[in-house]
Amino acid sequence: MTVQTSLEEKPDLGVLSGYQDALSLVERLHRLLLDVIKDEFERVGVLEINAVQALLLYNIGENEVTAGELKSRGYYQGSNVSYNLKKLVEMGYMHHQRCEIDRRSVRVRLTEKGRYVSKTVADLFARHAQGLQAKSIVDADGLETANSTLRRVERYWGDQIRYIY
Repeated sequence: MTVQTSLEEKPDLGVLSGYQDALSLVERLHRLLLDVIKDEFERVGVLEINAVQALLLYNIGENEVTAGELKSRGYYQGSNVSYNLKKLVEMGYMHHQRCEIDRRSVRVRLTEKGRYVSKTVADLFARHAQGLQAKSIVDADGLETANSTLRRVERYWGDQIRYIY
C-alpha cells in the first residue's frame, strides 16, 4: 500500500511548527534523561555502566525477559540491546539462561548488583516526580495529558511503519 499526498495538500503551519518543536523536544529530553542518569551514577560511584545500560536494567526490573521481548516492547534496537545485554552479563549485573522450550532464546534477569542499579534509577525518578510536583512544574493531570498525546503520536508512527511494508 503506497500512501501518496498531493503537493497541494499542506499541513496547517501551526501544526507543522508544533510537530517540529515536539520532535526536537523529545530528542533533547531523551539526551537529557541519559545525562541525568549518568550524573546520578557518577554521584553514587557506579562508573562501569553507562546511562543506556542503567535504563535497560531499570526497564527489566523484576522481570525475566529475552532480548526479543525488549525489542518488541519498543525499548531498544536490535544490535544495541544485544550488545548491552552481553556487557551487563559479563559485568555481573544480569544472569542469563537458555530457554528450555526454545534453545535459541536466552532469558535474562537481574542479579543483586543489577537490582541495585534498577532501584537507584527508580529512586532518582521518584525524587524527580516529587520535585516536579513540589515546584508546581507539572501535576498528575498535566502528565496524563502529555502521556496521552505522546501515546497517540506513538500509535501514528507505528502505523506509518506498518503501512510502508
